[in-house]
Amino acid sequence: MSAPQARVIGGRYRLAEKIGHGGMGQVWAGYDERLDRRVAVKLLRTDALLAGEGTSQIEQRRAELRRRFLRECRITAGLDHPGLVTVFDAGEDAGELYLVMQRLPGIGLGDLIAEQAPFPVPWAVAVAAQICTALSVVHAVPVVHRDLKPSNVMVRPDGRVVLLDLGIATALDGEHTRLTMTGVPIGSPSYMAPEQALSGAVDARSDLYALGCLLHEMLAGQEPFRAATALGVLRCQVDEAPVPLRQLRPGVPAGLEALVLDLLAKPPAARPPDAQAVFQRLRPLLPGAWAGVAADEPPAAYGSPPDPTGPFRHPHQPLPGGAGGASGVSGAAAPPVPVTPPVPVRTAEPPAGPVGQTGYADPGDLVAACGQVSDLLAAHRYAEVIDLAGRLLPRARAAHGDRAPLVRTLRTIYARTLLQEGQYRAALPEYQLLAAGAAADGGPRDPQALDHRRKAAACLEQLGRTAEALAEYRALLADHTARLTQGQDVDPSRCFDLRERIGLLLAGSGESGEAWDWLLALLFDREPRLGPHHPDVLRLRQHLDQLSHHRRTGPQPPLQPRSQPQPPVPQPLDPRTGSWPSYPAQAPTWNPQQR
Repeated sequence: MSAPQARVIGGRYRLAEKIGHGGMGQVWAGYDERLDRRVAVKLLRTDALLAGEGTSQIEQRRAELRRRFLRECRITAGLDHPGLVTVFDAGEDAGELYLVMQRLPGIGLGDLIAEQAPFPVPWAVAVAAQICTALSVVHAVPVVHRDLKPSNVMVRPDGRVVLLDLGIATALDGEHTRLTMTGVPIGSPSYMAPEQALSGAVDARSDLYALGCLLHEMLAGQEPFRAATALGVLRCQVDEAPVPLRQLRPGVPAGLEALVLDLLAKPPAARPPDAQAVFQRLRPLLPGAWAGVAADEPPAAYGSPPDPTGPFRHPHQPLPGGAGGASGVSGAAAPPVPVTPPVPVRTAEPPAGPVGQTGYADPGDLVAACGQVSDLLAAHRYAEVIDLAGRLLPRARAAHGDRAPLVRTLRTIYARTLLQEGQYRAALPEYQLLAAGAAADGGPRDPQALDHRRKAAACLEQLGRTAEALAEYRALLADHTARLTQGQDVDPSRCFDLRERIGLLLAGSGESGEAWDWLLALLFDREPRLGPHHPDVLRLRQHLDQLSHHRRTGPQPPLQPRSQPQPPVPQPLDPRTGSWPSYPAQAPTWNPQQR
């Protein structure tokens, strides 16, 4: 089964899956083919916006809409704030207007409300405060969002809040206002300010009204106004007073209830004057250093719902699990391959679009879909390889089992691409699973199992888990040496590579004396075979030269006594000649049992 041809926008942005839609258009997950990065692409529905226009006016209105849209995109692209999505590009393709934006990981505020509402008070306050910081930048342009609602707010894994969909915002100064088309309903009834519902007239205080609706919903678990129809909701926004929060939830602080009521005031003049004023009223309720409260709670565990208080309690805190285990060589070594390898932690899959709205083969046809993974790999579209293979793996495992050749091939492609793209944390458990499977079939010294273990050790090294990486490299060295001794392998290059990695890891861990031993013994083995000018020999000499400088200028750990004769340790480079001292023509043979 062949995959439907994916649409490419602007000659470089390939649409993958539709992830959102509304009255103004559609949002697609896509890929920038030139830079091989994930993007979000918004397509503006010009047909819906021009509905009802006379034939003679359509082209004029279309040109007006194009100018307005591109101007708003330029304004949005000029905004710089961590609470706003970065705009990459905008233009027109096949008569449709498009906006290309940063695609961010995280969960929509609407989904978080559905899962967790009513929010703990600190969560709701932290979300609102972060929205205020972003709105203060937007309103300073001045720009009004016009459609602030849960689906246009994202909470990232570290708790940072980001505003989405500024592409429909309208600039407020005179030149830009002339481009605004009247009669186009922009906004959502449940979050629409009375003046917006009545006349479409908005200013920054209209966004603050929507923020009040959001705060009420986060704290009460429901919108402030509900009715059977959208028109009924709009009438409530105009005519009805909201129920005070403390009647719905007595534990809400009185000051927070008062702020929400002020934000939901019907006349704009009765609301707080700007987002900065709202932030100042929220500030005493914020957790962490902002409120003078000790940030004694640990960060949220990796994989748990994102905690929006994190940026206030733990400013500049790395993501949980971001650094892996502690580095160093002390402590008990971890086993090279766990008896039960950990199940990889996967990020949430993007919502799948309806049939026919994706550029990929039907995932139900695993063979065709896996073939498409290979095609993407051949085209060097690595971000798409990672996304598609990551989605297919659970389905392939469920259909065929972990040991099926198709599953192993797919997992190998997935792991190799993750490793190549520097996603070591995600690649590690995949290589551990591959190693365990190969060892179960061919034994612990199966060449494929050893290769997967070598790559898993490289992931550990890159993640800073030095003790575990060293333990695995030593175990791999013992296994490769055994294969050489037993005649199962004739190429010693893997052993040489592992010995160099061990020496360099020891040097990086501060064990310069032991690192010197490892690298010097390796030099004595390699130079007689390769000659003094081989790149590998020159590289080893460079490593030893650096270690020699450290041993002259820094603390020199004592060498451990050896039970067997060791190669002589030469003196450092002669500063007068810059040459290495000579060593015996018959270089001592490295004995792996000494290590």
